[in-house]
Amino acid sequence: MRLPRLRFRRSGERTPRQAARTVVLAPDGEVFLLRSDNREVGVHWTMPGGGIDPGESPREGATRELGEETGWTDLTPGPLLCTWEHDFTWHGIPVRQHEHIFLTTGPHRGPLGDVSAVHSVDGILDWRWWTPEELSAEDADPLWPPQLPELLAAVRARVLAGDTTIEPVDLGYVPNAPKPSGTTRPAASRTRTR
Repeated sequence: MRLPRLRFRRSGERTPRQAARTVVLAPDGEVFLLRSDNREVGVHWTMPGGGIDPGESPREGATRELGEETGWTDLTPGPLLCTWEHDFTWHGIPVRQHEHIFLTTGPHRGPLGDVSAVHSVDGILDWRWWTPEELSAEDADPLWPPQLPELLAAVRARVLAGDTTIEPVDLGYVPNAPKPSGTTRPAASRTRTR
């Protein structure tokens, strides 16, 4: 009997992971983001999204994740805004994640229904809508991807006017900024209605 050969990753290697996210712009130009905590990179803000399931396209994964994390089943990802790769630890596994980030518009509202179980499992601590000025402020909290303010500034007016012809940007691999010292996870998530 021949046993299958097991492949072990060398120390420092990362597991590849495919993911998709959706940027949601409100009619006033604000963007909806989730505040997440990760033991490797710390607290940061990102769009709703996550890992792509086997057999899913990036757009299908983005649609599913948007519904799971916000309860918004009436929105669908529009044009591809960008792709990027970054490292983080996902449920104890060091990964190099390749993300497709799509763009859509939607009403200014909070999550619908009870999404607390999904938020708890995924380390989502909070949510809020960000103005363009808040997003671009030098003292803004860390964002995934860090280039999000510039990416949105380049397309916001056109997208809100109904023009969805966007040339996607490939950001390539973006190394993590140093994790701020003293970053801790709060005991419970809270939501804002801003």
